[in-house]
Amino acid sequence: MAKTMTKYQLDHFKEKVKRHFNPLIEEQELLVKQYRTEATKKIVGRLAKKMGADKILTAFKNAEEEMKRVQQDARTFFIKKAKSEDKKEKLNYNFTDHQERISLADCEEQLREWAKELVDREIRRRPEGKMLNQLESVKTKALDTVMESGSSEDLIKALELCTKKIGIAWVVDTTNIKQITNS
Repeated sequence: MAKTMTKYQLDHFKEKVKRHFNPLIEEQELLVKQYRTEATKKIVGRLAKKMGADKILTAFKNAEEEMKRVQQDARTFFIKKAKSEDKKEKLNYNFTDHQERISLADCEEQLREWAKELVDREIRRRPEGKMLNQLESVKTKALDTVMESGSSEDLIKALELCTKKIGIAWVVDTTNIKQITNS
């Protein structure tokens, strides 16, 4: 009869699965993020043009630049007119109005979000996305195997079969490692 594993053994195997998979998954995620960033930058302009938002963005940009110029003129005007100390203390010209307003940055951020969604769908079809999905699936399968296995011998065999699919050797052959000698 096979001996059941202790909680410590289960924890050990779960951590070992994570040690094997996490670096591979993180590497693949970096590739995906790099592609996502590049693709999002490229697609935002095309998406804006296709939707007709480019005209709105240009008008917004021009209006905001004009607004900044007018605000600066107003600030300068009121500061110059508040010559006495009494007027300077009562100068309450607050440019940080917290009313709900839509800005050019809001429009650009919305386009970036929509572009990211399109890019994320495209990434799932690319080799980087497929590889990331495969790695995450095999990691999940390996963790499930750890929790569902009855004995450590059965678990080691099952994990060897599971990880072999992606090129990870679960059982490392140490016979070819040279002995360190003290000279």
